Amino acid sequence: MKALFSVSSHTGLSQVWLLLFRVAVGTSMLTHGIPKLQTLLAAPEIQFPDPLGVGPVASMALAVMAEALCSVALILGLLTRLALLPLMFTMGMALFVIHSGDPFSARELAALYFLVFSTLWVTGPGKWSLDAAIGRFFK
Repeated sequence: MKALFSVSSHTGLSQVWLLLFRVAVGTSMLTHGIPKLQTLLAAPEIQFPDPLGVGPVASMALAVMAEALCSVALILGLLTRLALLPLMFTMGMALFVIHSGDPFSARELAALYFLVFSTLWVTGPGKWSLDAAIGRFFK
């Protein structure tokens, strides 16, 4: 019964879970970024929302950078908090600007990703990341 109400963290298990969580979320977001990258490289004309006023091609390139490149960094745990900022920004734009007039069901995935990325930004990448390995190397 005591274990059900415990608020202590099991460090080893928490670190393994953080690794699995980071890899799963990064891989999931990567599946959104790869098709955008393929479209960006192959399509003669890009149709993409332009909430920043930089043009549809530049907007899509920024989304690709976040959803593909930053997702790989998240998976590896490399410059994790820095990589999470463009991901949070992209999901924030999707949630609050691009889909602002849509019902919540259309915004739900962006909201969940935003919350997950924000949580990872707070917790950091964990012990099993390249960030941690680099930190140990320079100690």
